[in-house]
Amino acid sequence: MSFPPQSVNDVLDGLSAHDYLPDEGLATAIYLAIELGRPLLLEGEAGVGKTEVAKVLAAWSGVDLIRLQCYEGIDSSQAVYEWDYSRQLLHLRAAEAAGAVAEGDVAGIEDELYSEKYLVRRPLLQAIGPADGAMPVLLIDEVDRADDEFEAFLLEVLSDYTITIPEIGSFRAERPPLVILTSNRTRDVHDALKRRCLYHWVEHPGFEREVEIVRLRAPQVSEPLARQVAAAVESMRGLGLYKPPGVAETIDWAMSLSILGRTELDEASVQATLGTVLKYREDQERTTTAGVGDMVREALMRAV
Repeated sequence: MSFPPQSVNDVLDGLSAHDYLPDEGLATAIYLAIELGRPLLLEGEAGVGKTEVAKVLAAWSGVDLIRLQCYEGIDSSQAVYEWDYSRQLLHLRAAEAAGAVAEGDVAGIEDELYSEKYLVRRPLLQAIGPADGAMPVLLIDEVDRADDEFEAFLLEVLSDYTITIPEIGSFRAERPPLVILTSNRTRDVHDALKRRCLYHWVEHPGFEREVEIVRLRAPQVSEPLARQVAAAVESMRGLGLYKPPGVAETIDWAMSLSILGRTELDEASVQATLGTVLKYREDQERTTTAGVGDMVREALMRAV
């Protein structure tokens, strides 16, 4: 399937060909983001496949994936650029040894020090002005973890895809990169940034689609076991857990059971492998208290 897609169906086919099974709503949001040249903000619980969207789009389009992982306290030196101070210092010492500084060519040396040769490009600058000219997929991951000041700066960059470096000048994208922002909604992203983006809430997949995903990503897992695991995970998500299992955990759990030689879900196997699907002790205790045996019986019935 060629890129860019010509329809929503092309997106469905293109992502499926790269082992990602989207629903029609997500495929429509991706298609419109590509057609309109707008950033796409994907919100949803952890583990629903938001980050994977950007990875698959990069693989499908055959361009680089540039990832900016957001965190509390991130600033321009981590996100945009910084100067390679160690190389600048070496250049200055070499100039001193050659006598250039003594001869008074200070302005020329300063120009050399603050040239692109000593510029360290961080993700945003890499995406705005790629060295090879091919516009990448830019993943701004977990934007909700950044602070308000960085979010405001990000909004400015995404408005005109221009970054100014005082010592050099402005870098402007010849055409906008495909931008995917993700948020686990640990806090609300500001309205101004949301207005700049197209938006889609990514849900946990339904039962049948999750079975398809497990079978696609872990073909060694038998269909009966995949259905039973997906059914058990569906039950866990209804328990009000602190961190409900995502699709990645479903796949890990199914693969773990298959590696252990299990062909059917049973209470002992669930207890032994609970750590592959639930990563918090409190969630494991809540699941155990709710009754693992009952959950297994319901999963076996649901999987038929």
